[in-house]
Amino acid sequence: MSSAPVEPRKGFRVNKFVIGGILILVAVIFLIVSSTQGNAQYYLTVKELNEQATQMQGRSIRVSGVVLGDSIVYDAATLSLTFTIAHIPGDNKEIEALGGMAEVLHTASLDPTLPTIQVRYNGVRPDLLKNEAQAIMTGKLGADGVFEADELLLKCPSRYEEAVPEQAEG
Repeated sequence: MSSAPVEPRKGFRVNKFVIGGILILVAVIFLIVSSTQGNAQYYLTVKELNEQATQMQGRSIRVSGVVLGDSIVYDAATLSLTFTIAHIPGDNKEIEALGGMAEVLHTASLDPTLPTIQVRYNGVRPDLLKNEAQAIMTGKLGADGVFEADELLLKCPSRYEEAVPEQAEG
């Protein structure tokens, strides 16, 4: 009795490749989704952050507002900086409709009815930190309601907008 070698079925080989490909695809999708969620950063206005404070605690957040100059406290010995920011709109169309960023920052700094949030930052005091500056910060909201800023970017658009006519004339 001679027995002929049994050849593997071609359909079984194809199924192994299909199953293997599906498993690799699922693993890649899982890695993309999990890394995206871990690095997600929310960009909020002061008003939105105050409204969602309990859900946002401990999450990486980027927030923007106008610096209230009389609230700035800096300790050079410990490099501890605290200040308060007030709400400004996050929509560029709304900012333009209100007269531009310089006007929005000025008006917001004078309006005591706007939502505010206290900010704590450790580092050298930036030169542009002054009344009516726009602060764009990245950090986390603490359980005490204070925003712990890791990164601090300050813009003073009124200074730049005033310089434009002089540059155009020259």
